Amino acid sequence: MDWDKLRIFHAVADAGSLTHAGDVLHLSQSAVSRQIRSLEDSLSVTLFHRHARGLILTEQGELLFEATKSMAKRLDAAAARIRDSEDEVFGELRVTTTTGFGTLWLAPRLPALYAKFPSLKIDLMLEERVLDLPMREADVAIRMKEPSQADLIRRRLMNIRMRLYATKEYLEQAGEPKAMEDFAHHRLISQHTGTPQVAAGALLVQQLMLHDIPSTLTVNNYFGVLQGVLSHLGIGVLPDYLTEDFPHLVRVLPDVESADVPVFLAYPEELRQSKRVSAFRDFVTEEIFAYRKRQRELGAPAD
Repeated sequence: MDWDKLRIFHAVADAGSLTHAGDVLHLSQSAVSRQIRSLEDSLSVTLFHRHARGLILTEQGELLFEATKSMAKRLDAAAARIRDSEDEVFGELRVTTTTGFGTLWLAPRLPALYAKFPSLKIDLMLEERVLDLPMREADVAIRMKEPSQADLIRRRLMNIRMRLYATKEYLEQAGEPKAMEDFAHHRLISQHTGTPQVAAGALLVQQLMLHDIPSTLTVNNYFGVLQGVLSHLGIGVLPDYLTEDFPHLVRVLPDVESADVPVFLAYPEELRQSKRVSAFRDFVTEEIFAYRKRQRELGAPAD
């Protein structure tokens, strides 16, 4: 198959329109149409269903589009490695992590990274879905469990635990619970157990709910849980890494906590020599080391 025709096919399939693909490729609509027809003739298949609102891939077109997407990602990886042969750290780095960790721990620390590498462009993708690093859906991932995919370089950063926190103002008004039975007079704020999250957090919430807590607020990420707690709505189930940036939070029922949740940084083997990846990896590692040191100095566990 002609590589140039495949490139044009990929642009059309991605855009769903000859006109939009032509704009991306800087080609006329007629030129794009001729190349698609030529590719279809060479394969003896129809790749698109054509209608007034645009183009829809046929079954054969879907198969070819999957192949060209893989090719495009591999070419992007190669281009990234070529750019990373320069001494300067610059360009785009796609980082994926959970909404909670990304908003509450990582984002507040990024100014230090940008100060060191002002030409770096970070695309921060916050979602609970595990993106496919070998297929280049992202360059680097920070995950709340060890990655299972092959061909990944992984580094264990730390352990975290889910614990109970409230504001001083809330506890002064509602009283501080001394035992789980006291939750009959309090509101629990947490992620719903059906929401994608770390298993240890969901298990802790399930155990708490066994006590028939009368009033609850469930949110689909820890950022929302934190906002509920800061608004003095109740007692929240939150990750313990928040305590450094929100030191006014008061831990409630210190004996109640989840099991350890390991935090891993991972990236594809093919990006081992990437200067952008190395810069981000070293930055996160240094921040974690400094965080753990401060926790030890405060006398708190810092796994």
